[in-house]
Amino acid sequence: MIIHSATFIKSSPTLKECPAPTKPEFGFIGRSNVGKSSLINMLTGWSKLAKTSVQPGKTRTINHFFINESWYLVDLPGYGYAKVPIKLREKWVKATEHYILKRENLMCLFVLLDSRHKPQRSDLEFMEFLGLNQIAFARVFTKSDKLTRTALEQSRIQYDSEMLKNWEPLPVSFISSAVDGSGRDEILNYIEKSMNNFSNGS
Repeated sequence: MIIHSATFIKSSPTLKECPAPTKPEFGFIGRSNVGKSSLINMLTGWSKLAKTSVQPGKTRTINHFFINESWYLVDLPGYGYAKVPIKLREKWVKATEHYILKRENLMCLFVLLDSRHKPQRSDLEFMEFLGLNQIAFARVFTKSDKLTRTALEQSRIQYDSEMLKNWEPLPVSFISSAVDGSGRDEILNYIEKSMNNFSNGS
């Protein structure tokens, strides 16, 4: 897939305020500071499309970007630690959960995992939640440029070993880096193939 255009549409605090569900959507989510905005910018080729920050919890709304005037890329609030009041964080979680469970045109949720760290409980529990609710998702191991090829493979194996205790088969996985662009073509091709399964109300 070649990205010809990427336009920010709106930020929505709740599902009700999101754009009409007339186009296929692909969501991106992960623990705070996993490199989500950097990945989105790398995928679209627009370096400042999504705002990046060293401060966890920067994304606080459901953000829609219209890609190639044919599908939506959705930047979702991260889960896990963030320096914000607990009540505000709970509000994000509720809005995000509602979007994930109820958004009829959500084709796939890309769950970002920091390849530098061992399997995190919050990541494993979130993916278990998706599986139990039959939400289609794929894993994206981020920041691969920070590891050697051997260490990167070991990181993936650790996640596989943990998930195989409850999963069969494992979800689709991608290795990515916002620095060297690895994983870009694979993720975009996956999105393009998934769009073929989208049918507007039929």
